[in-house]
Amino acid sequence: MSHVFPRQPGASLPVAVRGEGVYLYDADGKSYFDGSGGAAVSCLGHGDRAVTQAIKRQLDSIAFAHTGFFTSQPAEALADALIARAPGDLDRVYLVCGGSEAIEAALKLARQYHLEMGEPQRHHIIARRQSYHGNTLGALATGGNLWRREPFAPMMIDTSHISPCYAYRERQPGESIEEYGLRAANELEAEILRVGPQKVMAFVAEPVVGATLGAVPPAPGYFRRIREICDRFGVLLILDEIMCGMGRTGTLFACEQDGVAPDIATVAKGLGGGYQPIGAMLCSARIFRAIEKGSGSFKHGHTYVGHPVAAAAGLAVLSRLTSDGMMAHVARMGRRLRDELQRAFGQHPNIGDIRGRGLFIGLEIVADRTTKAPFAPEKAVHSAIKHAAMQAGLVCYPMGGTIDGRRGDHVLLAPPFIMQESHVDEIVGKLAQAIGAVL
Repeated sequence: MSHVFPRQPGASLPVAVRGEGVYLYDADGKSYFDGSGGAAVSCLGHGDRAVTQAIKRQLDSIAFAHTGFFTSQPAEALADALIARAPGDLDRVYLVCGGSEAIEAALKLARQYHLEMGEPQRHHIIARRQSYHGNTLGALATGGNLWRREPFAPMMIDTSHISPCYAYRERQPGESIEEYGLRAANELEAEILRVGPQKVMAFVAEPVVGATLGAVPPAPGYFRRIREICDRFGVLLILDEIMCGMGRTGTLFACEQDGVAPDIATVAKGLGGGYQPIGAMLCSARIFRAIEKGSGSFKHGHTYVGHPVAAAAGLAVLSRLTSDGMMAHVARMGRRLRDELQRAFGQHPNIGDIRGRGLFIGLEIVADRTTKAPFAPEKAVHSAIKHAAMQAGLVCYPMGGTIDGRRGDHVLLAPPFIMQESHVDEIVGKLAQAIGAVL
């Protein structure tokens, strides 16, 4: 009898005992292609020697030093490396243990910034429906993932949500993709005016929406318009790159492809590649100076922020991501995988849309391709596909509630960046086997 508190009590899960390259192995010796990197985490696959050696070296040097007393060489080096490659004027890095912590730090920093600037009335957060920003209460309140939010709604801060940029379902007939993007972005201005411009603190969004929508990229020009609106009303732009960042879309930061830079960015998952729990909040020099010249300290902190071993792992991962043409390889493999998915499922009666960027790809499952009607939620099609994919030896990331938190299903693929041409057919073949078994 297990004493582990699992995600789903009663579920019988295989025991993972080994990881090698793009594969995981269970206690019975069965292999699984890690087609989603867990939750878009294992960007370098499993057993990367450069990363594991960096962790061992750091453990031999010093494992922990509290940031209230010391800084550390790996934390300093990782911050330097991130800022050297960050977009815009991002200038400071706050290292945490994961994505939810990074979002909490971003929200609290945004609030304190406005306090330091003499605008205490600014406290309201605007985000988007069908977004996901983490499971701690502040992050959960910011996100628009309905089924995760509902049980805890009485405990959460008040936020408001505009529509996602979701062209497959929300673009109107006869509307160009650019026109749609502008219309979707303008919802932010309308919401700021409704709430009151003097009250709005920040707008939070994923450049490419991950778990809740299934790798939905923005329409061209969408984020440029969002940036203009935020600047006009003095609202901070927080871009959540926890799932889509660190090279997942083919550039180190996903927002690079949209020609915008945030005031605050969050990264995690791929930053540690699963080798250590680590995340980061990055902010502009302007925001940092306001804290430095104001109260002189950020009113926030956790015991394990800036952990030396986690920072050493993050630095080793980042070095791999930014060398040997890794980003070009991700872009190339992403195009190849999408082409093969399109060839296999482009006319499938139950696949409505295939979308994404780089090695971050979603397939939306529908009951009727013509009308885009979803399957009934009680069928739990996404759950059945996940189970069938595991049987076939493929780890993928299906989820339900794609449309509104209740209806709709999708499958998310986020394979390791080290995958090769030969793996494309394996992913597509095993996914086809799973979808065929269910649908």
